[in-house]
Amino acid sequence: MALLSLCILSASVLFILHLFFDSIDLSQPSDIGLNHTLNIYLEPEEGVRVGVWHTVPEHRWKEAQGKDLDWYEKALGDGSPIFIYLHGNRGNRSAPHRIGIANVLSAVGYHVLALDYRGFGDSTGEPTEAGLCTDVLYLYHWVKARSGNSLVCVWGHSLGSGVATTTAVKLLEQGNQFDGIILEGAFLNARMETNKLTEHPFTWFYWKFPYIQYFLFNPLKNKDLNLPTDENLQKIRTPLMILHAEDDHLVPFASGQEIYRTAKKAQNSDERVKLVQFDASLGYLHNGLYKDPGLPDIIREFVQSLMT
Repeated sequence: MALLSLCILSASVLFILHLFFDSIDLSQPSDIGLNHTLNIYLEPEEGVRVGVWHTVPEHRWKEAQGKDLDWYEKALGDGSPIFIYLHGNRGNRSAPHRIGIANVLSAVGYHVLALDYRGFGDSTGEPTEAGLCTDVLYLYHWVKARSGNSLVCVWGHSLGSGVATTTAVKLLEQGNQFDGIILEGAFLNARMETNKLTEHPFTWFYWKFPYIQYFLFNPLKNKDLNLPTDENLQKIRTPLMILHAEDDHLVPFASGQEIYRTAKKAQNSDERVKLVQFDASLGYLHNGLYKDPGLPDIIREFVQSLMT
């Protein structure tokens, strides 16, 4: 009975959170206090529209008040580094921990473009591995066309780490590359057959496959994914920083360690691949790294290393 009560309570909490985040008007980021952020809709393919929040560096927030898309596009060419932020497999770009990362990057002095892949948030279309990567590739080229010589980096969290590395490989095939990659709470790969997870109404509550926990309202349900970060890292030569909490309850810290070993061996460098671990006593789990007071300096040091 106690286990059943726990399951019902957990499902109820997720249902309430689902309703809350779905009630946010994603086209109006200022409604939740993001007053130096503009919502943008892009069309990576015919019939697909994806939502993006562009947050400018914090030192430009006064200047950004009331500005339109033209101003924000021109701002991308101001020389400040730019981060494309790729979130994990639940919710949308308004989740508190995602806003938290965007605020940290903005405070350090960087632009942030937070994308909701197709099928997430208010983005249209059905999420597939190819579709997610197409969305990111389109956003990258959209940014590059407006950013001059500014650094363009990618930050992938959880599922977004696999999207980031898979997109990085596709960019290499096109003769392009991100200037830097940050992976937060990253898994080795996302191989899964989610159609097998429909046998129990609370399958999101249980671990069925390595490193992936399934939740209700999961737009990737019944979609097969690969996103092989472990294989992608064999090909990537971009400077890489891995951030992982020792107490991550969704993606074990061992995953971050293995990603570090794989990338370090592939790049044969201690300088181009970094692992930053956060002590379990801090209680950051899977989504809380944005709270760390030392994170701004960690990010700043990594970005400065890209400029040398």
